[in-house]
Parts: sequence; C-alpha cells; structure tokens
Amino acid sequence: MITTAGTTLRSVQALLTEAIDYAGLFPPSKLPMERAVINYAGYRQSGLSWMLGRFVVSVGDLTEFVSIARSVEPIPLTAWKLSVIAGVNAGETFALVEDFNSKFGEAYRIDMVELKVPSEFDIASTAERIPEGLTAYFEIPTGDQLGQAAATLASLKLNAKIRTGGVTPEAFPQAREIVRFARVCSAVGVPFKATAGLHHPVRCVKPLTYEPNSPTGKMHGFLNMFLTAGFAATGCESAVLEEIMLEESPEAFEFSDLGVSWRGRQFLRTALIERMRERTIHSFGSCSFTEPTEELRQMGLI
Repeated sequence: MITTAGTTLRSVQALLTEAIDYAGLFPPSKLPMERAVINYAGYRQSGLSWMLGRFVVSVGDLTEFVSIARSVEPIPLTAWKLSVIAGVNAGETFALVEDFNSKFGEAYRIDMVELKVPSEFDIASTAERIPEGLTAYFEIPTGDQLGQAAATLASLKLNAKIRTGGVTPEAFPQAREIVRFARVCSAVGVPFKATAGLHHPVRCVKPLTYEPNSPTGKMHGFLNMFLTAGFAATGCESAVLEEIMLEESPEAFEFSDLGVSWRGRQFLRTALIERMRERTIHSFGSCSFTEPTEELRQMGLI
C-alpha cells in the first residue's frame, strides 16, 4: 500500500509534514551529486513526499547541482526547494543565490540558507545583506553565548540552527544542551531547525557512519527532538524535557488523531503540534530519507 498523509494519523501528519530536509551529499552518506539528485527526484514522486523538505546543497556545488538536476527532471511539475549551506563569505553566498534564482528559480528555487556565525555581532552584520524571500538559519553557539545570540535572532526575526550529531561520539551534544537550546529559543520566539545525527525516530545506539568498522554511539531521535521542542513551547520544566530527549522506548510515545502522549505523563494536542511546527521547530537535516521513513513504518506511524 502506498502511504500518504491522508492515511496517517493527524498528529503524525502535523509533526512530520515537510520535516526531513534531504542532505544526501553530506556525511555520513556523502553521495555523489547524481545519486543524491536522483534519490530526491524519486522521493518527490513517492507516497511519502509529504514528509520531504528541501534538498540541501553547499553553495559551491550549485553549478554541478543544476547541471544534473536539469538532466534528471528538466521541467518539474512543481519547483524544487533548495537549502544552501553558505560559504565563509556570506555576502558572496547571497550574490550567488540571487544569480541562481534569477536563472533557474522557476524550476529549482533556493528559499533557505544555512549559516554558521561565531557571535551575535556577526548575526547582525550578516542579516543586513539577506536577500528578500530568503529564509536564513543561523547555527549559533550553544554555550554561554546562547542567550544573547538567540535574543539577537529574535530582535531581527531570524531563525536558529542546532547541530545534533556527527560521525564521532563527541559530535553529539548532551541532552541537557539540546533542552536548553529548545527552551531558550522558545522563550524568545526563535524558530529553529536541527541537523546531523537524527537518522532514527527514537534515541538509540547505532553505528555513526555507514562504513563497515564504524564506531557506535548514542544517537538522538528526531521524534524526541521534535516533541521536546513541542513540550518546551508549552512551558514544560527542564527535567521532564531531558527525560523526553533521553527516551529510548518507541512505545513511550503514543499517537492518536488528537495528539501525542509521552508515558501518559505529558500530552501535546495536534493543534499545538501544528503551531509548534510553524513557530518552534521547522525541520531537520538528514543524509538519508529512506532510513527515518522505514523506521517510522516499522513503528506503525506511516
């Protein structure tokens, strides 16, 4: 049976619609451009396309991307949405994005850019140059500067980004760091996206890469991440949020059309999930679309 949003619980639809930004070009998948583009084109045509977000590509790879995309899907029925990882020079990235959109925007449109900045001062200077129609996500420090950086983003009506993993155990932040990030962003009204390490719905121990001798480690779950963000937006206390972020049992999360409960202790209504997706957490980047969706299917959620 082909699964569509219409055959899925309303709470699951609300939580996962356009939630997965496909980052197949990046580690640990690190696919060649042609393979990643072909994959994305296939996902767009699948019954799970409702969960698919943007195609993530580095600004330096745009020329190669458009060359291959035009051979794979020359005239898309609907335009591809792209998220660009900015280079060191943000102004140069913005200029390249504007040029790309003026040439190819009818078929392949960049409407999101992801930047890494060391401080709140860089946020303000970079924000002045963001082209109209481009949504920017700033990867901000999660340490002592988090509060000020988030406040700066809030004052400029910008978005944040948090890195939630990588290809080594050390790349994964502690649950308490993620909880603090979610609470701070929620408190000041800054939406965010997450990236890296969220291949699995629920926290688990897995190989960190696809190599035969890959190290294993605890990987955060994207359901944990999204529901932690949702409960943070309701004012849930930090200790409970950390428990939710650390939850490793899929059975602890119960979904219905009305909403999602965690261990019968916390309940998030579907209407609040919809609002949370608009105002709190927008998406997460994953180098695989198949892995997270297959595990959701095994859980009986799609």
